[in-house]
Amino acid sequence: MRKLTWRFIVAVLVFLTLSRVGLSLWQWSRVHDAGGLWPVIFGGWRIDLSLVAMVVALPALLSPWLGHRRWPTRLTAWWYRVWWLLFALLEVSTPQFIVEYDTRPNRLYFEYLTSPHEVLAMLWHGYKLSVGLGLVALVLIGWIGVRLLPTRSPDRRPMTLWLRPVVTAVGFAVLFLAARGTLQHRPLNASQVAFTSDAMVNTLPLNSLYNVLNAAMALENERSAAAVYGKMPDDQMNAIVRATAGLQGAPLDPRYPSLHRQQATRAGDTPLNLVIILEESLGAQFVGSLGGAGDTPELDKLSNEGWWLTRTYATGTRSARGLEAVTTGFMPTPAEAVLKLPRSQRDFFTLGALLDTFGYHTRFLYGGEAHFDNMRSFFFGNGFNEVVDRANFETKPGFVGSWGASDEDMFNELHQRLLDDGDKRTLTVAFSVSNHTPWEYPAGRIQPEGDPASNANAVRYADWAIGRFFERAKQSPYWNHTVFLIVADHDARVFGASLVPVRHFHIPALILGAGVPVKKDDHIVSQIDLAPTLLSLIGISSEHPMLGADLTQRYPDRAIMQYGDNYGYLRNDTLVVLRPNQPVTQYHYLVDGEILQPEAVDPTLEKTVLAHALWPSWAYGNQRYRLPPKADAAK
Repeated sequence: MRKLTWRFIVAVLVFLTLSRVGLSLWQWSRVHDAGGLWPVIFGGWRIDLSLVAMVVALPALLSPWLGHRRWPTRLTAWWYRVWWLLFALLEVSTPQFIVEYDTRPNRLYFEYLTSPHEVLAMLWHGYKLSVGLGLVALVLIGWIGVRLLPTRSPDRRPMTLWLRPVVTAVGFAVLFLAARGTLQHRPLNASQVAFTSDAMVNTLPLNSLYNVLNAAMALENERSAAAVYGKMPDDQMNAIVRATAGLQGAPLDPRYPSLHRQQATRAGDTPLNLVIILEESLGAQFVGSLGGAGDTPELDKLSNEGWWLTRTYATGTRSARGLEAVTTGFMPTPAEAVLKLPRSQRDFFTLGALLDTFGYHTRFLYGGEAHFDNMRSFFFGNGFNEVVDRANFETKPGFVGSWGASDEDMFNELHQRLLDDGDKRTLTVAFSVSNHTPWEYPAGRIQPEGDPASNANAVRYADWAIGRFFERAKQSPYWNHTVFLIVADHDARVFGASLVPVRHFHIPALILGAGVPVKKDDHIVSQIDLAPTLLSLIGISSEHPMLGADLTQRYPDRAIMQYGDNYGYLRNDTLVVLRPNQPVTQYHYLVDGEILQPEAVDPTLEKTVLAHALWPSWAYGNQRYRLPPKADAAK
């Protein structure tokens, strides 16, 4: 067993070091700019030794007592073989994960396991070569592990009896120190090997199995931002958040500190219908009128017909986060989006829950399967009367890809249902799927440039579908009594050498339709500001807990961005970043070139940012983000 243990330790350290060197050479320009290879390698050895020490602890401590027996040796060999395969699987999948998410595998790695059909279809249609090469590499590395870790190699003779407790005690001390990774008061963690403002490069010293296991273990605690960023008294936090949102005086209900009365600016006795179109992965980088690549001519034309919010920023990098912000107005946290969390599955505030009390028929429409990201359960549990996904489309889809019906099929369904609604008051949230890897869409709709299955071509198709829908909508009876919002859930790929890559949170947002002013608006806007603004535009005066601004009345000129565990708060040209277990940093943000110039931290602004980072976790955990129970409202 002693030989097996040493072989396993050496083999894993060599393998992970080679993997880390390979990844660093692949990303050399960013590694070089961040400080070179040595911090990656040295930090990596610390992390690897810590994890390996935990893996080998039990077999190593039992080895002096049982290492000469056959059955413990076989169990130990298989134990090490399983861990060897786990290390190999995660490292082999790391390059493609970095291509997609600009980071090592993290909690997304096991989150996607809850949707095996969609993920397998995506891998098969979009990543055959990568998957094939990965499987070949995994088999080869697995075979090496089997050869290195035989099941029939017990120690030649038992260890001397008096030596066994001595070796066990020394081994325990060595393994404990290696696992702890430091003599400081806190054990080794990812933040201690971070050495640059480039978030991706900071993951290179980690190994991918460590990163995934660390994310899994953090699930219990990540619901509380206070465990990540620090604490603040509840009264102070609520006072700061309310004041920043422009809420004056005492709360309407002390149980729900953000609950307030919003008076709509639109006059009229009849509220309008509302359609929110969430576009998958449609970042500003593709939109010509936002300085992007020019792949959205239809959206660019429509931008001249409505309220074009040119500096809108997403709150996160996942669809669930975008849905959270747009449909609930809830601020982001380092935890999962509330669509997936248990305490928000009932009685959590949504636009659907609010408009249901005003007699609206509320629906969520999605071209895929609504169980993905727990959308069906969340929306049904929080005020949406109807969830329509591909399985219950009334119009048969003409094209179905890995993630569901094409955008034009989704828009056909939306158009028909809006026609069928007649005079009913309706809220419809429609979510597209075509602009998602592996970028599948019907042939003959656009003229592809280069590889048809590319992000840019998928954007062109999504844009074509938007233009076609609005051509019909303008000629339809529902056009004159409906307000429309077109907004992205997030950018296609969020990456970069910044702690928070702000430019990849920049998304298009356009409001148009009945009574909407036509203007180009260059104020900084967050996704959480859209829902209050829409309520004002459709003529709904109400009480609700949303902290976003009604942009028809005021501009907060701030955006909130959650990037993994990093929290960004952009106010005008100042960016404040919170990171786990590290000091607050502040930058002067220059849009052109995505330049962050460090500057002294403003203590008042620091408190404002911390309060906003902590508040949503507090509100979620204490169930304070809701409408008062109906019995209370009736009193």
